[in-house]
Amino acid sequence: MLTRTTDSNRGRGRKILVAEDDYLIVSDLVQWLERTGFHTIGPVANLQDALFEIEHEPRLQGALLDINLGGEWSFPVADALREKGIPIVFTTGYDRDVIPDRFNDVEIFRKPIDPITIAETLVRLGEAS
Repeated sequence: MLTRTTDSNRGRGRKILVAEDDYLIVSDLVQWLERTGFHTIGPVANLQDALFEIEHEPRLQGALLDINLGGEWSFPVADALREKGIPIVFTTGYDRDVIPDRFNDVEIFRKPIDPITIAETLVRLGEAS
């Protein structure tokens, strides 16, 4: 289990796409993930940048995806990640019912999010993939 003073190799250098448009949320989260041993791609704040990273970063091993980026639903990004077999974790302030049924198996974290819980989930998903 991770702690606030977690070891810095827990993420094992896994490349994680961080797609979040709220700077206050993402700045602390990215710092925490990197201290935990993840290599973060982004953060990206819109669909176009997220899709670009998916296309051009061949070694993505997971993604932390806000379901609303810049006023647009991010489900096309989730679809692109799934096509490549990349595990996804959703973050949102919305209710579960706005998420299409095809994503019923995706873990969802309601904001405000706890970086320890996110890191633990990304580690677990990385070990399962």
